[in-house]
Amino acid sequence: MKYWDIFVQGYQGYASYLWYEITHPGWHNYFYWLLAVSAFFFLMEVVTPWRKEQPKFRKDFWLDFFYMFFNFFLFSLVIYNAASDVVVNLFNDGIKFITGGFDLQGSNPLNGAPMWAVLLVGFVVRDFVQWWVHRLLHRSDTLWEFHKVHHSVEQMGFAAHLRYHWMENVVYRTLEYIPLALLGVGLYDFFIIHIFTLAVGHYNHSNITVPGYVTGGVLGLLVGLVIATSGFEVSLLQDPSFSTQLMVVGGSVAVGALVLAPVMKVLFNSPEMHIWHHSYDLPEEHRYGVNFGLTLACWDYIFGTAYIPFNGRDIRLGFPGVEEFPQDFVGQNLHGIVRKHEAERVSENDLPGAVKS
Repeated sequence: MKYWDIFVQGYQGYASYLWYEITHPGWHNYFYWLLAVSAFFFLMEVVTPWRKEQPKFRKDFWLDFFYMFFNFFLFSLVIYNAASDVVVNLFNDGIKFITGGFDLQGSNPLNGAPMWAVLLVGFVVRDFVQWWVHRLLHRSDTLWEFHKVHHSVEQMGFAAHLRYHWMENVVYRTLEYIPLALLGVGLYDFFIIHIFTLAVGHYNHSNITVPGYVTGGVLGLLVGLVIATSGFEVSLLQDPSFSTQLMVVGGSVAVGALVLAPVMKVLFNSPEMHIWHHSYDLPEEHRYGVNFGLTLACWDYIFGTAYIPFNGRDIRLGFPGVEEFPQDFVGQNLHGIVRKHEAERVSENDLPGAVKS
C-alpha cells in the first residue's frame, strides 16, 4: 500500500496546489508567472518583431496557447505528478535492495547545501539530461513521431515553445526527475528553475532578436536579484539596506551586459540559433537535427551539433510531410499512438472548436 498511498497523496497534493495557484495571485505563484512571461514575450513580438511580415496572431497561435496550459498544468494534474513520486520511490527502494540498504536519495551531495548551489546544480543537471533526451527524440523513429508535433510549427512565436505531444512529458519528466529528486532538488527548487527555463524557452521561440548585451544584462539582473533579495530564499547578503540592494543589482546588470555579452549566444540558446532546429531542410551530415539545446547552447558546441550557417530569419520551418500532418489538438496528440485514419476520424468528430487550428 506504500506506493498506492504515495500515488494518491501526489494527486491530492498537486490538485490542492493547482487550485491555490489559480485563486491566490502572488510573486511566488507559478501559474501567474507563466501568464506574465508569456504576456511579456507577446508584447515584445508586437513591438519589435524579427519577421515583420508575420501576423501578430500567427498561424496556430491559439492552439499553442491551449498547449501551454495542457502541458504545464492539466497533464501534470491528470497523469504525471503522482506517478513521478511513485517512480522516484521505487527507484530509490531498488537501489537500497541491490546495495543492501544504501539510501541514494538520503545520501546525495546536496544535503545541507545552500539554496543557490541546489538551484545551480539542479539547473545544469536538468538541462544536460534534457539535451540528451532531445537528441533521443530525433534519433528514435518511434519518439520522432511524437516529437513531430513540436516541429509541425510553421510560423515561430513564443507559445510554440509549449506545443509538444503529451508523450514527451512522460519521456522528459521520467528521465529528468529521477536524478533531480535523488539530488534533493525539491518541488519549490524545481519551480524556481522552471520559471527561468520557461523564460529562456519562450525567448528561443519568440519572433524577436536582441543583441548579446541585452540578454547579458537580463541575466545579470536575475543574478543580482538572487544575491540582493530574499524573495526566493537564496539571498547571499545579510540584511542589506535598500541602497545596497540597488547597487548590487545595478552592478550585476552592468557586469552581465559588458562582460557576458560576447558569450551569451554561445552559452545560452537564442532565436537566431533555435530557428535552425526547426528548419524544414537539414544538411545530410545533420539529418537527425541540429541545435538541441533547450536553455544552454554550450552542449551543442561541445558535442558538435551547433549549426548556424547564416541568418535564418526567413527559412522554411517544419519537416518533409508537415503539409499532411494533423492540424488540431486531438489529431496531433493521437499521432504516433493510433493509426492515421483513426486519428483523423476522432479529431474531426470530437475536438472542441475552441482549440482547432
